[in-house]
Amino acid sequence: MKTETNIDLTSLPVSFQEGTTAWSSPSNIALVKYWGKYDNQIPANPSISITLSECHTKTEISWKKSNSGQFEIDFYFDGQKNEAFGTKIKKFLEALPNREYIKDLHITAHSSNTFPHSAGIASSASGMSAFVLCFLEMEKQVFGMHENEKEFYREASILSRLASGSASRSVYGGLASWGQSSVIPGSSDLYATQYQGTLHADFKNLQDSIIICDRGEKSVSSRAGHGLMKTNPYAQRRFEHAHENMAALLESMRKGDWDKFAALVENEALTLHGMMMMSYPWFILMKPKTIELLDVIKSYREKTGIRMCFTLDAGPNIHLIYPESEKTKVLEFLKNEVEKHLPENSIIFDKEGNGPQKLK
Repeated sequence: MKTETNIDLTSLPVSFQEGTTAWSSPSNIALVKYWGKYDNQIPANPSISITLSECHTKTEISWKKSNSGQFEIDFYFDGQKNEAFGTKIKKFLEALPNREYIKDLHITAHSSNTFPHSAGIASSASGMSAFVLCFLEMEKQVFGMHENEKEFYREASILSRLASGSASRSVYGGLASWGQSSVIPGSSDLYATQYQGTLHADFKNLQDSIIICDRGEKSVSSRAGHGLMKTNPYAQRRFEHAHENMAALLESMRKGDWDKFAALVENEALTLHGMMMMSYPWFILMKPKTIELLDVIKSYREKTGIRMCFTLDAGPNIHLIYPESEKTKVLEFLKNEVEKHLPENSIIFDKEGNGPQKLK
């Protein structure tokens, strides 16, 4: 991993001062799914996602010199100390090459989400990218690193990928792709990039209403699910299929072909969950309410012709994607046809967002 070559990262500088910074980083919802990876968090296929606006993680970190001679971290989530996530962050930072100074640090982090944790909205994507952005901001203050804005975000995407693959895409607003793809210039397996291609007006500022079918934690983690792709007999064809879908999806978004776009997005969602069911051992993350509401969505669309489609992340909750021009009709559908199937406050109204924000 490259760092600024003229900066010594073996120890904290003599002029070291403690400090604080805070960032907000969004979740994202993949349209073409990443599922399966190689060593060092290299994706088995490319993916592309919508960066969200309302579903985000806010993280504040403060740092000072460690008194113990080894790296220490105290991590708090929603005000409660979270040893498990703190251990994950500790292992991640200690594994970074060329950053020996970490052994001299004590970091305290406070984090919170605006959405349910571990329920199929990409909490690891927003959580890890928010922490990484804080970490790089700390290096900027302490060492004078990452002054170039473009390089700052690329480094954030690289480190976020190492922490949680889909987090690499949360570093950028709008549409973000990750993974080498012949149809996206400048794409890489090492970091995500913001999609710069032409889009039809219908695919600008896409809306995403998230239907919370289940608030419980997932029975199988995404990390474990990725691992099971190594023995899935359909994995290689799936990886090829993702490349094909990436090309077809972007073509539909350039041409304004909503029907083609919707078919591809829903196929990607169902393929993702199909891969789970065809793993050894198999597992299912959709819940009965998920299936029930997918049928409601399909039936209403066939009856009315409304332009909306669904996707699912690695969990039970439904992301309803639609053009901004259909917002009034979709909100009416959600109010009259969907809310009656759910407890109160079970829909998050979100849309395409602009990416992370520095808070402090």
